[in-house]
Amino acid sequence: MADKKRTEPDWQDIRVFLALGRHGSLSAAARTLRVNHATIARRLHSLEETLGEKLVERRPDGYVLTPAGTRALTAASDMEASVQTLGRGWKDDTPKGLVRINASPALSQGFLVSRLAMITMQFPGLDIDLATDMRSISLERHEADIAIRLGKPQDGDLIARQLATIGYGFYGTEEVCRQAEDGAEPVFVGFDEVNAFVPEAAWLARHFPHARVSFRANNQVSQSTAAKAGAGLALLPHYIGRTEKSLRHCLLEPVPPPREVWLLTRRQQRKDLPIRTVADYVTKIFATERALFEE
Repeated sequence: MADKKRTEPDWQDIRVFLALGRHGSLSAAARTLRVNHATIARRLHSLEETLGEKLVERRPDGYVLTPAGTRALTAASDMEASVQTLGRGWKDDTPKGLVRINASPALSQGFLVSRLAMITMQFPGLDIDLATDMRSISLERHEADIAIRLGKPQDGDLIARQLATIGYGFYGTEEVCRQAEDGAEPVFVGFDEVNAFVPEAAWLARHFPHARVSFRANNQVSQSTAAKAGAGLALLPHYIGRTEKSLRHCLLEPVPPPREVWLLTRRQQRKDLPIRTVADYVTKIFATERALFEE
């Protein structure tokens, strides 16, 4: 008797599709699942055959979801959440499982890591994955569960909470600050050329077009370290500058306007206990330390 064609998706095929949809490349999906490229391609083909739909299109910069793929990714993510709920048990109201967060390198390294890590002690079953890429991870592609963004969000069907307003200033050693305040031409620490698009980098280039940038780094935590060594003035968010004891806030103007910090989650996961717990915890962190951010 011939094998009967499978009409229901295989969960392993779905897991592979979730990884590919979230990361956008065979290599990243393979690393995440610890399988080879051939397995990813085979599982994807199997799922497309079962559903009778083309789910992804291959492009030079990676894989892009088709409209059918976008719908399938949402359904697959809901299935994953349901499986996790079953694994936690119906009567257990303790948050458990992995919550993935995306924030900028400066916010992550300069503020969140040391504070957010403590939630894993408060809730031993809760695991945190904090992505600190410069690029914004997509919530719609389910690459993250929570995103912390600078600037008012323009995303679609998401829940947004404003966390704080970030003020900026120039920070340097006592000697470097004194020289700048006495009228000497300021020397700066700034972003490297690859990250010249970052708003703070573009603002500095626009307002101090002829100034020397003696040291360049790809994030503001590294820039603060260079400023502590005396390399120049670093344009830093206050939450970094104010916590560095060997840096002084210099009275140099102008400074960039403040930027808003927003927390974003998917609307359909507003009742997910682990995500809601972490989102509330992050909100409380910012509320408690609001004075660290503002002018």
